[in-house]
Amino acid sequence: MAKFTDLSLLTGWLPVVLTVAGVVAGCWLLFPRVRRYVVAVVPVVLLGAAVLTAALYLIVEELWRPFPDPIAVSVYVLIGIAIAAVLLVVPRILVRRKWTTALVTLLAAIMVLVAVGVRVNLVYESYPTVGTVFGVDAIDRIDASELTRSAQVVTGRPLTTVWTAPGGLPDSGRVLTATIPPTASGFAARDAEIYLPPAYFADPRPLLPVLVLLAGEPGAPEDWLVGGQLVTTMDDFARAHGGLAPVVVVADGTGSQLANPLCLDSRLGNAATYLAVDVPAWTREHLQIDPDPRAWAVGGLSYGGTCALQLATNFPQVYPTFLDLSGQDEPTLGSRQRTVDEAFGGDAEAFTRVNPLDLLHSRTYPDSAGAFVVGADDDLYRPQVERMYQAAKEAGMDVHLDIVPGGHSFGVWAQGLRDQLPWLATRLGITP
Repeated sequence: MAKFTDLSLLTGWLPVVLTVAGVVAGCWLLFPRVRRYVVAVVPVVLLGAAVLTAALYLIVEELWRPFPDPIAVSVYVLIGIAIAAVLLVVPRILVRRKWTTALVTLLAAIMVLVAVGVRVNLVYESYPTVGTVFGVDAIDRIDASELTRSAQVVTGRPLTTVWTAPGGLPDSGRVLTATIPPTASGFAARDAEIYLPPAYFADPRPLLPVLVLLAGEPGAPEDWLVGGQLVTTMDDFARAHGGLAPVVVVADGTGSQLANPLCLDSRLGNAATYLAVDVPAWTREHLQIDPDPRAWAVGGLSYGGTCALQLATNFPQVYPTFLDLSGQDEPTLGSRQRTVDEAFGGDAEAFTRVNPLDLLHSRTYPDSAGAFVVGADDDLYRPQVERMYQAAKEAGMDVHLDIVPGGHSFGVWAQGLRDQLPWLATRLGITP
């Protein structure tokens, strides 16, 4: 069973087999040996699926606009295929009213849906293995009650020059799920996921730096554990550095799966205060970590990347280091006017005062440093990331830009974190 859950949904034979099976199942739904069905029923169903898909597109992209970025056209095509498969079930069963036909037709429709899901997953790379789809969690978790809150500490920069891993150190880190209360902000955040590296469980304990990570929108903190491959990345780094790695607090920057509070303090909620005040305060109180802001960084993917730069520009004293993975050139609800209207009641100057690009044009940040990462094939976000990189450099930040293979996907974001971790470790005081 363990081997089955470890099968890749991104590479290898399984995605190919599931896709081919979906095509075969689609042929069963489309082409029974009844001419009237093929000529009269199939065109009507396909037209209906196209109309429903177009309506969904208009609602999501033009009217509702729940996401800061548009959904890929290829995903809408796949959704249309799934709708067509569902609509064909009843007509296909009625071709031959036998229980065997009904059973095969239902299985065929399910197979098409599975194949569509596989193809959508290949676009975003959200679920790398079979186990991640079914919530099979191989992560070593710990309860807050199991933590040793205070131990003798080892301090120094860089930590690798003063730290020697003791015998019996765990081979991997552990993950803690914690509620970080919105004491100052009142922001209704979901639980955070916190990665504690092996060295955190030593005594004496090194005072480790902190990386606050943010997911996208739609999204949740758990996304960094699944598609972002956070634990694997951090564990690999820790094994190569005597158990040392940053403590990673994956905080909630949206409040729900579809919410978009813009990572600002506005009518939509005080997300900025939550992330810049509540999260650091809770972390310093409940975890034994390095409290020095030089040892703190914020990063994120997509919406979270935009948010990371927002926090770095609005709160440089809290987060002087940032990692922007495929972020936008400004927080948005789809357009500047809609953003200003809904978040600030039409007050454009209020938005300008907190918008990263405007701040980079009006201030300097000589003590800040950051990394920008974007996919080479990300036609929508790559120009925006490049624009923000140039603005950050002109504002005096010590920044660099890394363009990696891929689009707007977890493949890019997982690689981005993995590639930038050595730089982060040096910047935060782990390595020379």
